[in-house]
Amino acid sequence: MESTNKSEEITEMVCLQSDLQDGQMKQVVVDNHKILLVRNKGEFTAVGGLCTHYGVPLIKGALLGERVRCPLHGACFNTKTGDIEEFPGLDCLPTYKVKVEDGKVYITAGKEMQNKRVKEMSVRVPGVSHTFVIIGGGPASLQCAETLRQNPYEGRIIIISKDEQLPLDKTKLSKAMNIEIEKILLRQRDFFQKYGIEVWTKKEVMSVDTEAKTVTLNDGTNQHYDQLLISTGARPRPLQCPGAELKNVKLLQSYKDAIEIHQISVGKRAVIVGTSFIGIKTKGMEVAAYLSDKASSVTVIGNSKFPFKSSLGPDIGKVTMQMLEEKNVKFYMSNGVTEIRGENGKVKEVVLKNGEVLPADIVIVGIGVIPNTDFLKGTSVEIDSQKAVVVDKFMRTNIPDIFGAGDVVSFPLPLVGDRRVNIGHWQLAQAHGRIAGLSMLNQQVPINTVPYFWTMLLGKGIRYAGYGEGYTEIVFKGSTEERKFLAFYIKDDQVVAAASMNFDPAVSRVAEMLLMGKKITKTQAQSDDLSWLQLP
Repeated sequence: MESTNKSEEITEMVCLQSDLQDGQMKQVVVDNHKILLVRNKGEFTAVGGLCTHYGVPLIKGALLGERVRCPLHGACFNTKTGDIEEFPGLDCLPTYKVKVEDGKVYITAGKEMQNKRVKEMSVRVPGVSHTFVIIGGGPASLQCAETLRQNPYEGRIIIISKDEQLPLDKTKLSKAMNIEIEKILLRQRDFFQKYGIEVWTKKEVMSVDTEAKTVTLNDGTNQHYDQLLISTGARPRPLQCPGAELKNVKLLQSYKDAIEIHQISVGKRAVIVGTSFIGIKTKGMEVAAYLSDKASSVTVIGNSKFPFKSSLGPDIGKVTMQMLEEKNVKFYMSNGVTEIRGENGKVKEVVLKNGEVLPADIVIVGIGVIPNTDFLKGTSVEIDSQKAVVVDKFMRTNIPDIFGAGDVVSFPLPLVGDRRVNIGHWQLAQAHGRIAGLSMLNQQVPINTVPYFWTMLLGKGIRYAGYGEGYTEIVFKGSTEERKFLAFYIKDDQVVAAASMNFDPAVSRVAEMLLMGKKITKTQAQSDDLSWLQLP
């Protein structure tokens, strides 16, 4: 090791030039920091080695050209600039100087090394009266606000959120229901202050006047906007049966909901209704897994034969069901709730469609979501039959200066020929927020992303990339029984999606190929030779 610039920088020889061929990457360590070294077209580049989302080593990910994709949740980074190009996550990777001398590769890094890098952003300039109003406090809203400042907007940005807290990582609420709030804040308060992003919590927009360009809040006040983003997300669909209004019938939507569900469930009998995969507010299986060692009993009620059947197929659904059954979770599948009976206003028992009666102290409902668009009644903003805001590939609504993003929108997905879809998940919400922010600044970049979902059950992760609706066949590699598998979803002799467990980074590589427009045939999926996936 040698020091340069009076100990402000450290330079280390990390490997030989011959150690890496084009298209390869290597994790090296400089001053106890993991760095990803990449060789592409004869050039060496170096970026931070840990994904900025949850800190996963990127060496385990998928490298394709000048992009590396995280194996767990699909975040993508440019290996030359370090910039984040696909979500989830907010921050970029730090970059490092690389030089090759006498067949040896050296990396130079500053003494104060960080694992993350906040992209350069502007601040609000006094006297600039132009105002962007963003309705909603989720990932699409935050990503839009940061995109505006990065590009570099100097006017006023107001995020209006009915949540009590600053924007949170709500994906964790179904996995760690008693988590401390500080651990899931996406940004700290001083971040918003530094970059002049106003966040109004505990406020709800009740109506929009598109002619006057104002929003009316629940406290009766009005706020003018020059441009407006609708990113109000979706709310859990309530049960429609007698007793659904009883105390301890819970929906999981907020941090407060998660804490209450945890507190009520400990040592009690928990019944969970719903086994869907997509959408944070409907992850009943994750809640069941979390409560499996906390509640005195956990029962799951689903309307299909297996959990996740419609999205992942029966084989994977069966595996997830077995995993939870091993933790004494009981399932009532191909079933439903006809009544919830109570005593003194609280849940006492649940009556199923087949007539069985289950004792219960708490019922947690996750049976789908409804886009939050009621406040748009009386406007000309186009809403589809499912109550979603209709947007184009630039996240524009049919009304000038009004945009939409996240779970609340129906948008054209390039992967399916720009057919409109409504998909409620984190990664897509961030992608929407970025495109919306650029569009609000008249930078027309069309949405081009591959949906990437994940779930975590009892320490086992399932990844899913693509859009498999209407698939006709599933081709498996590995073994679902051994809980190590890769599933290809086939439609019209092409792979339209992939899912895996303990098969990283296969799904991330499939996602990159789909994003680049590369066709993956059924023949490739069926072949014993998976060299085309370039797995390690």
